[in-house]
Amino acid sequence: MKMTRENVYEKLNGVFRDVFDNEDITVNDATTADDIDDWDSLEHINLVVAVEKCFGIKFTMGEVTGMKNVGEMADIILGRIG
Repeated sequence: MKMTRENVYEKLNGVFRDVFDNEDITVNDATTADDIDDWDSLEHINLVVAVEKCFGIKFTMGEVTGMKNVGEMADIILGRIG
C-alpha cells in the first residue's frame, strides 16, 4: 500500500508528540524548530532517530542538516518509502 502525505503526517505527529512529550503538537509542511519550544539541537537528534525508527529509513547527514522544515522531512520520507 502506498503511503500518502497524510499518512506520513499522522505518523510524524505521533513521533513529535512522543519526543517532545506534548499531545498538542500538530506539525505541517511549514513547521520548524522555532515553532516548538523544546526543539533544540539535542532534541533534533532524538527526533531524527525516532522518525527513522518509525519509518524504517535512515537520513543522510546532509539531509539532516539541510532540512529547513517538516515539509522537507516529509518529502524525504515519501521519497524513501514511496
